[in-house]
Amino acid sequence: MVGDDVDRLRELGYPITAVKGPEGGYRLGAGAEPPPLLFDDDQAIALTVALQIAAGNADGGLAVPAAQALNTIRQVMPARLRNRVNALQVTAVERPAAQPAAPVGGDVLLALSTAARNREVLGFGYGTDPFDRPPRRVEPHHVVTWDRRWYLVAYDLDKQEWRTYRADRITLRTPNGPRFPPRQLPGGDVAAFVTGRFRGSTDPAGGWPCTGTVILDQDAATLAPYIGDGVLEEIGPGRCRLTLGSWSWTGLAAAIARFDTATTVISPPELTRAFARRCAGVTGPIT
Repeated sequence: MVGDDVDRLRELGYPITAVKGPEGGYRLGAGAEPPPLLFDDDQAIALTVALQIAAGNADGGLAVPAAQALNTIRQVMPARLRNRVNALQVTAVERPAAQPAAPVGGDVLLALSTAARNREVLGFGYGTDPFDRPPRRVEPHHVVTWDRRWYLVAYDLDKQEWRTYRADRITLRTPNGPRFPPRQLPGGDVAAFVTGRFRGSTDPAGGWPCTGTVILDQDAATLAPYIGDGVLEEIGPGRCRLTLGSWSWTGLAAAIARFDTATTVISPPELTRAFARRCAGVTGPIT
């Protein structure tokens, strides 16, 4: 509870007492009912958007609770604010997936997150038949979402390596194991680590395994919507420099060839050789 919150609660008639010392802070006075949820307009709008997106994700496992929470919050809002958020209708459109994501229950996500927060060794069965082999033993680090699926990032104690596990394939086994000291995630950034793993990279910074640079005889503005996480630089009328990554050199050559324009490879030699192997699929000259 911070100063602004304390002032607002006191204005609403709630007795707030200040306690000094190492364990001190602000506390709700004896005999008072718990205060209502207090949101300013921006907070209410942000919460409404988040819950609408969660409620619209039928594969996420939390769609129904999110819709119920949104309805509950709307009912307790002041009329002025309720009218504003009722006018806010957001639809999240996700790119098509080859297979729908399996739903994950909120109890599983909560158990995984709690074990990571408390640094407790976690044991679980994994896969379609989780009881046909010994349980995995891991030090849980983070629960993340990627491309409509939930994952646990953890250090596998038996394999002695960092792994990612799909949460919908985890069958929890209780109780949790002993607490463990903090372990540094490679690179220190969970987003970069997860991005790198799904790119097939061992680079802690999450880079692609294969990255190359080419000159393309095309306007940068024309190509910009199609380069994904590549780096594009205008170098003259109708010419641009592109640095792009992929999971293999052949895949990178194919990704560049789809622009269907004259191409000059700058670096590295591996990309030049990949183009040579796939020259039949490239329209422009390769040098």
